[in-house]
Amino acid sequence: MSDRLYPNRPIIAASIAVFRDGKVLLAARKETALNPVYSLPGGLVEIGETLQEAALRELQEEVAVEARITGFIDHVEFIERDHDEKVKRHFVVNAFVGEWIAGEAMTGPEAPHVMWADPQALGGIATTKGLSVILDKAVALRRR
Repeated sequence: MSDRLYPNRPIIAASIAVFRDGKVLLAARKETALNPVYSLPGGLVEIGETLQEAALRELQEEVAVEARITGFIDHVEFIERDHDEKVKRHFVVNAFVGEWIAGEAMTGPEAPHVMWADPQALGGIATTKGLSVILDKAVALRRR
């Protein structure tokens, strides 16, 4: 059984909304390879790592992009319960906003689909729950 299933405590993660030329970088996870569901690049925080370090490391590992963090957007909680109402998954994702520095977004084992998208016109793109709210906050932060 995965250590991410039925955890003893919430699992801390970090993600980043990276902007380049007005577009935001989105990635789809390996679990959704056949029917991509896009979200921000990110992943679990490792012991001894800050939230910002985790967001930047995951960005590099997942999609080979480097960015500069410019602000904190918000945290997103994902709690999934099984049919017995036991907590099956519980993630707290800390979302940052940043500007692209280098690298061309590449697919890989963790992100079989990547795309640069207009953050306020996602159209028919399937996304994780709450992504549009996070992107609206990211856009507002960038305008400050």
